[in-house]
Amino acid sequence: MYELVKKSSNSKARAGFLKTGHGVIPTPIFMPVGTAGTVKAIMQRDLYEIDAKIILGNTYHLYLRPGDKVINHFGGLHKFINWDRAILTDSGGYQIFSLQDMRKLTPEGAYFKSHIDGSKHFFSPENVVEIQRNLGSDIIMVLDECVPYPADETYTAKSMELSIDWAIRSRKEFLKTDPLYGFSQFQFGISQGGMYKNLRTEYLKRMIDIDFDGNAIGGLSVGEPAEMMYELTDLSTDLLPESKARYLMGVGTPENLLESIERGIDMFDCVLPTRNARNGQLFTKRGKLNLKNQKFKLSDEPIDSAIEGYASNNFSLGYLRHLFVSGEILALQIATMHNLSFYLHLVREARKNILNDNYESWKKMTLEMMNSSDN
Repeated sequence: MYELVKKSSNSKARAGFLKTGHGVIPTPIFMPVGTAGTVKAIMQRDLYEIDAKIILGNTYHLYLRPGDKVINHFGGLHKFINWDRAILTDSGGYQIFSLQDMRKLTPEGAYFKSHIDGSKHFFSPENVVEIQRNLGSDIIMVLDECVPYPADETYTAKSMELSIDWAIRSRKEFLKTDPLYGFSQFQFGISQGGMYKNLRTEYLKRMIDIDFDGNAIGGLSVGEPAEMMYELTDLSTDLLPESKARYLMGVGTPENLLESIERGIDMFDCVLPTRNARNGQLFTKRGKLNLKNQKFKLSDEPIDSAIEGYASNNFSLGYLRHLFVSGEILALQIATMHNLSFYLHLVREARKNILNDNYESWKKMTLEMMNSSDN
């Protein structure tokens, strides 16, 4: 599934290909988040326009609404949403974790109440595989428990054992079932262990033995300092096999992406570019721009002429600010399209510079440029 093409001579940064039933994906890659079968405020046509190779859906949300059996009726998620490129679905473990008082974890699985109507449901490692078979995602994730930050070592160790047991059961269920729609599905494990190096190390070694098709690093970007996240990412990629894709879940800012690529990460997802776009914040080569700032009122500058993209090049900051101030829906569409264009541009440039063995100096220059001004 994963092919390593080039490693940096000065760091762990690497370029490769992720081969799926819906296309070959150059890595490093960023996945726009389409939780409920839609990347918020942008149409699939525009995702093609910005050349998104893979998007992310969420098992918890799609199971609750419209339901995996409804999606199966339509021939799977690709047909349901009219998207013929790759899809990864998260298992819903993080969403169940975030429910707090509305869920109960047991060795068998997770009991939870719907955030929509309070109805009661149950996720097991096995039925989460079944749901994702019905969805027909190209990459499916195992059910796990995401440990909060901070959490003591005793609780984290107990949680780790639960997640390892669920991972083993998930893999067994995956291997004894078949995809439904005529293309291959792949399964990724998710490493846990909180902020404890010893537990992270133990979990990673045991997860590697389960032999998933790819490996994810979970339980980070949950409130810990960035340096701690980078340190644990570094530790993880030291242990993870080079022959399989490495996915850092839920991360993050442009700086997070570039620092984590240098530490050997291939895949990312985060709601940040789309959520911030809807709140009037743009990511650009010259740093973050806050469209609420009065200084953009008369600006005829394009959003970001330094990257290629319809939204980025064809609308002025003054016009986009006007749309936000006026409460026009078009503001959300243009800003979202631009921010995702920027993130995808960033990982494409990262790959280009890894292939040219120039990643570290390019990263340093790029971060200096983005951090040089306060907008």
